Amino acid sequence: MRIIPVITALLVMGFLYVLVLERDRLQEFTRAYTPAALLGGDAEQTATDGEAEDVAAAPEEDDQQTALPEGTVRVMAMRSTAQEIDSAVILRGETEALRQVEVRAETSGKIVSEPLRRGTFVEAGQMMCEIDTGTRRVSKQEAQARLAEANSRVPEAGARLAEARAQVPAAKARIAEAEAGVPAAEARLLEARSRVPEAEARLLEARARIPASEARLAEAKAKIPETTARLAEAEARYPEAEARLLEAQARVKEAEINLNAARQLARDGFAAQTRLASAEAAYESSKAQVQSALSGLKSAEAGIQAAKSQVEGARAGVETARSDVESAIAGVQAAQSQVENARAGVETALSSVEGARAAVISAKASLEGALAAIEAALSGEENARAGIQSAEAALATTDKEIDRLSITAPFSGLLETDTAELGALMQPGGVCATIIQLNPIKIVGFVPEVDVARVELGARAGARLVGDTEVVGQVSFVSRSADPVTRTFRVELTAENADLLIRDGQTAAIAIEAEGAPAHLLPQSALTLNDEGDLGVRSIDADGLALFNPVKLLRDTRDGVWVTGLPDQVDVITVGQEFVTDGVPVAPSFEEVIQ
Repeated sequence: MRIIPVITALLVMGFLYVLVLERDRLQEFTRAYTPAALLGGDAEQTATDGEAEDVAAAPEEDDQQTALPEGTVRVMAMRSTAQEIDSAVILRGETEALRQVEVRAETSGKIVSEPLRRGTFVEAGQMMCEIDTGTRRVSKQEAQARLAEANSRVPEAGARLAEARAQVPAAKARIAEAEAGVPAAEARLLEARSRVPEAEARLLEARARIPASEARLAEAKAKIPETTARLAEAEARYPEAEARLLEAQARVKEAEINLNAARQLARDGFAAQTRLASAEAAYESSKAQVQSALSGLKSAEAGIQAAKSQVEGARAGVETARSDVESAIAGVQAAQSQVENARAGVETALSSVEGARAAVISAKASLEGALAAIEAALSGEENARAGIQSAEAALATTDKEIDRLSITAPFSGLLETDTAELGALMQPGGVCATIIQLNPIKIVGFVPEVDVARVELGARAGARLVGDTEVVGQVSFVSRSADPVTRTFRVELTAENADLLIRDGQTAAIAIEAEGAPAHLLPQSALTLNDEGDLGVRSIDADGLALFNPVKLLRDTRDGVWVTGLPDQVDVITVGQEFVTDGVPVAPSFEEVIQ
């Protein structure tokens, strides 16, 4: 609940206001409500002579206290005398290892050494991780072979010198040959240029074939719906023809029945011969109808086959037309290739002409090159010697790589982690182990910028660790740049830690020796700010007027704050300093007198 501290502060401020600024009214109020005033004259008559004298004396003292000049403010003050204090710089910090390094591999390979466990003390140069040699020995032999090869190149360089000298006559012969090749190249150029118009004409002819082929393709595609419709129509006629056949066959049976009945009746004399003839005619007619229906069914089947043939023909025509289109397109592409080839032939012929001319220049240059080869052969011997040096450098690199297989401790210290496990695969930059050096130990703190000028390199310093362990050392480093967040400066102390009892990261209270200075011990509540925001206190000068004095804070303690910037003896306003300004007369009540 934050409201309770606020209410308490308001009550305290009200009490101080009444006690300091309304002191006269408070005294009048207390006098008005004394037992004598409440009891009247009887109480006065029963008072003793001593009490009467005290009562008579009290108003005189109150009159003296209340009789203040106009504008005078009552305040509470204390008289302070400067004291010589030890101005050591006090700060908090922590211990830190002098050195902490993650020892990493510079090459790759499998660990073949037994691991050292954390907490083990290792000496500088002691083996911590050993990597399998792998093929590095073979690489070293290869480097040695290259060195031997480089040594063997020196005689070869001498042979090249003799060869270069022998090339001079051949270079002169190539000049004559190259000059003879120029007319033939020019003739090939004329022939290649004559082929270009013919190839372009073939390209135009091939492009002209494409529209006709595309038209035939469109025509063939247009026939497919028509032939498909005919096929559907023919297939639709087939069921009708089958129905007619069935109907005709039924009539044949009916006519046959009627004919048999008519013949039987005619034989028995119950029917006329005309009915028999009619039945025979009907029978023959139905048989003719069956034959006609069979012919219609066969005609429908033939129509279906013909329609299917037409559909297949139309589709074959589409494929043929497509082949024609593709053939025409291929012809265009072939004609384009011929044009490009013809043009490329021109370019080739031009290149041949230029090549022939360049060959002349090259042949002439080869003569110069042969002369230069002599000089190159001379420098070849030097290059051979340089190759020897390069091979020696490669051999040294291989030796260095083999040396990197053994990872040793860079300094004496404790292992903070286990070394790499046996069989682990190390990569360049992989951690073998972390080693820390704790002797001597560093104690690190951060000093505010107001005190950094008082800290000097080499100054004696001490630190108290958790468990009341005390360490004595000296300042070994003071940072020249402030932390951008805290605006404090890093300070390092160095102390002996031969028994390694002090660990990395322990909290420490640090005291750094600095020159002493006269200072005043004042309550923190006496501090105030002027209109410019400067920190200070208000004091009382010899004329009884309020005066602002800027101060510098040295140290904050439970008994108060130590400040400098004041005279050796000064009267400091402790209550009421916020209600007066410079030049205001005050009536102080000193705390020592009240107490």
